[in-house]
Amino acid sequence: MSTPVQIQPVIMAGGSGTRLWPLSRAGYPKQFLVLDDSNRSLFQQAALRLVDLAAPDLAVAAPLIVGNEEHRFLVLDQLREVGCDPSAVLLEPMGRNTAPAITLAALQSQAGGTDPVLVIVAADHVVADLAAFTAALQQSARLAADGAIVILGITPDRPETGYGYIRSTPETGAARVMQFVEKPDLATAQRYLAEGSYSWNSGMFVLKASVWMAALERFRPDIAAATRAAFDASTTDAKFVRPSKALFAAVPSESVDYAVMERCPQSEFDIRMVPLSAGWNDLGAWDAVWQAATKDAAGNAAFGDVIAQDSRNTLVHATSRLVSVVGLDDVVVIETPDAVMVADRSRSQDVKKIVNLLDAQKRTEHSLHRKVHRPWGWYDSIDHGPRHQVKRIMVKPGASLSLQMHHHRAEHWIVVSGTAEITNGDKVMILSENQSTYIPLGQTHRLANPGKMPLEIIEVQSGSYLGEDDIVRFEDTYGRQ
Repeated sequence: MSTPVQIQPVIMAGGSGTRLWPLSRAGYPKQFLVLDDSNRSLFQQAALRLVDLAAPDLAVAAPLIVGNEEHRFLVLDQLREVGCDPSAVLLEPMGRNTAPAITLAALQSQAGGTDPVLVIVAADHVVADLAAFTAALQQSARLAADGAIVILGITPDRPETGYGYIRSTPETGAARVMQFVEKPDLATAQRYLAEGSYSWNSGMFVLKASVWMAALERFRPDIAAATRAAFDASTTDAKFVRPSKALFAAVPSESVDYAVMERCPQSEFDIRMVPLSAGWNDLGAWDAVWQAATKDAAGNAAFGDVIAQDSRNTLVHATSRLVSVVGLDDVVVIETPDAVMVADRSRSQDVKKIVNLLDAQKRTEHSLHRKVHRPWGWYDSIDHGPRHQVKRIMVKPGASLSLQMHHHRAEHWIVVSGTAEITNGDKVMILSENQSTYIPLGQTHRLANPGKMPLEIIEVQSGSYLGEDDIVRFEDTYGRQ
């Protein structure tokens, strides 16, 4: 029996998802959100889909994750929830687009002297037909094992202007890619749909690690050399692989399409397209979420506590309260505890303009939710005023915050549930439900959860300045300064 093809799944989990604001934010982007009825995030669904790739002739390794340093504990926590142990988590010090990200994955996969087939998927797609998806990727992996570069092309069902297109030969099975086309206007998209030789570019690629490196060195040797230098200077911490921040900053930022794929049809590389008809959606904007959602007889999709009256083809997402709508057609309404967004559904791509405005105005709503996730748990800022702030804080079992102090604020802690181990100056105490303590301004302190259940406390801050940057850390389990 021949040796099985070695497959290394690669999940690209570094996007920011600005067009799904206000639910998606830089600190908690769309790939980590639950956007359907599965109760699993898009990232978790992506990881679980790859498990089924194994076959008698295909051996599948644990997934390799490429993500953002800021989201490293979100990645591990969400994988742990679904019982998935990654082979490694490559942490980009800063975003440099998809070509350098894939290069990091290729170099990591070759580090042990092997040359696996990389199955590169995004963390923020949805797929309705798992069997069709698995069959297409298995076919792609077999083609890639023989040296081909394979892209999955989505069979279009409408003249979509939000996707790039692939023009291919009329062969069945694995067509030859003739051309990559940018996002078209509506008239051009209608022509593509009528001609039948165009597919949507899914952004999912399958190819051997050595083939990727050869293509990159052929077309963009500068990206190859700079990324390799940063990778060769990596440090490793458990599952985390951290390329050199200083060297990675010098890597040119470029997408996989511009750097390599668009140049392959006119080169020596054999680039093929395997068609995929599996209810795929990249959820690139709120209109795409509406397209993929379960809808009522009037075409309305609702998440959370929603009442819709005399409305049609509308998406309403309620996070923290009742949201009611009357007489709306083709509208998106997204509610979160600290922001509400209302848009014409046909213009949902323009939500990113709001995010850009928030950034320009130096507001925080584009980057953080009111509820902020941290490696040790989360905090939710439930009230604030000129000289006070109230937070709910949850600490995971066995986790602790840093040993720290504040120059401008004092804190009162009240245990709501669980057991708290509190360092307060030179004293260490154990507090349980309904017990409390006071942390004076300037006092060194730490909050830890020694128990097996989540710890929840209410923190009341008071002082002249309540910003998150008023913190001096003396010891930190998570390597923060």
